[in-house]
Amino acid sequence: MKAAIKPRINQENRTRLEEVIPLQTPMVLFVDPSSSCNFRCRFCPNGDATLLKQSGRWQGQMEMELFERIVRDLQEFDHPLKVLRLYKDGEPFLNRNFAAMVRHAKRSGVCDTIDTTTNGFFLSPDTVRPVIDAGLDRINISVNGLSEEQFLSFTEVRVDFERYLDNIRQLYAMKGSCEVCVKIAGDFLTDEEKERFYTLFGDCADRIFIENVAPCWPEFDIEDRLGITMDKGIYDQPLTEVRTCPYIFYSLSVNADGTVSLCFLDWARKLVVGDVRTKRLKEIWNDRPLYHHRIAHLSGNRMGNPTCAACGQLSHCMPDNIDPYADQLLSKIKELRQ
Repeated sequence: MKAAIKPRINQENRTRLEEVIPLQTPMVLFVDPSSSCNFRCRFCPNGDATLLKQSGRWQGQMEMELFERIVRDLQEFDHPLKVLRLYKDGEPFLNRNFAAMVRHAKRSGVCDTIDTTTNGFFLSPDTVRPVIDAGLDRINISVNGLSEEQFLSFTEVRVDFERYLDNIRQLYAMKGSCEVCVKIAGDFLTDEEKERFYTLFGDCADRIFIENVAPCWPEFDIEDRLGITMDKGIYDQPLTEVRTCPYIFYSLSVNADGTVSLCFLDWARKLVVGDVRTKRLKEIWNDRPLYHHRIAHLSGNRMGNPTCAACGQLSHCMPDNIDPYADQLLSKIKELRQ
């Protein structure tokens, strides 16, 4: 097997956040090329049309003009982003301008790397090659089944599995310097199916991993919907309880319509802190809404926000913990604000 059995999240050599907060430039910016998705996955709020309608969330593709505005805003920061993540809620390959977005961001020099996450349905050579040629650095592929029957059960979409697999093999053959990461949720797989996953995808990926489903979406009860109990983390790690979300100190998320969310898990748009159509990103990053959220978390008041309180990302997925440094960071941020 060519691929390393390694999670898509880098857990080694991570920057110690307590040493760099507050940041003048975010490390990671999520930009959503598409808020819509062609799959209706049971584990994802994007798969529930009724729920999305109730949320009032705008569904559609980000316009190229808006993306170019975001890139111009990024040029105002002191340093390039570590990662421009062209993914948030939907399927990025639904956006006809996806390759152009990668190319424009790459040429602008506003980030060190560009990555994306896809369900893999649209990864034909014709769609992939322009994105690879544009300079994509990494592609994460979420596999949602090992047969047509499993895909249909989990996503409500018929997938020609052999063609799906062949497209990923062709992607790997033409990937150049782009890193290919393939993962699957193992909660519903037998031991034999897990071995089959490694056999099928192990030679067409640089990283491969079997994750656990995690209840990361706020106010979306995955355990109830899937009928499972999630008593361990996404990578089998013990569950943790923390009071401070680290993500709001180093990342920000731009939705497909230009609204800016505090968190990449804000599927229902309950944590909107700005809008790039009316304010520059640098202003939003340093503005009062974000400041107040950070102060609340460092003060131990995260649970006072019902959306943040219902988030399972911190207990099941979090790679960083700044709780031991909350008091000193609180003093530092308040002092710099004066």
